[in-house]
Amino acid sequence: MGLLTIIKKLKMKEKTVRILMLGLDNAGKTTILRKFNGDDINTIMPTLGFNIKSLEHNGYTLDFWDVGGQKSLRSYWRNYFEKTDGLIWVVDSCDKRRLEDCKAELQLLLQEERLAGASLLVFANKQDLPGALSSDAIREALELDSLKGHHWRIQSCSGVTGDGLAEGIDWMVHDISCRILQVD
Repeated sequence: MGLLTIIKKLKMKEKTVRILMLGLDNAGKTTILRKFNGDDINTIMPTLGFNIKSLEHNGYTLDFWDVGGQKSLRSYWRNYFEKTDGLIWVVDSCDKRRLEDCKAELQLLLQEERLAGASLLVFANKQDLPGALSSDAIREALELDSLKGHHWRIQSCSGVTGDGLAEGIDWMVHDISCRILQVD
């Protein structure tokens, strides 16, 4: 029995998924996580490190690692890559002036060997606000169609209203379970 088969069998028994949530500062990562968990979103401060939250969802334990997105913290992101099954990249759909920075940071992340093969969910957040770019516009700006080596999906959402969050997480859990947790 190969090592990959053994790892898959262990993962299948655990049904635990490690999800790393990243994005530029003020994209709404913590708001999304709190809203998805049903927590209060009225008093959210910038994340100056990381938050870990374990949630039960559709029979799986989802271990979310929400890491601050300030420029001074981005060099530390690599400390959280180990054993990541899924990467959620959160984009502020209203912040058009930082889309180029957003694309550059995402492209750097996807070159990381420890994230190779991780499912990628891009949350086009803040869709409830006027002037928000559509998920198609975000997809084009981030050049997602050119990605190789990652299963990906872009999902319109609002961390405030909760719209689109469950659909995105459902896709990610399904993609990870098909790719990692099922024994061939």
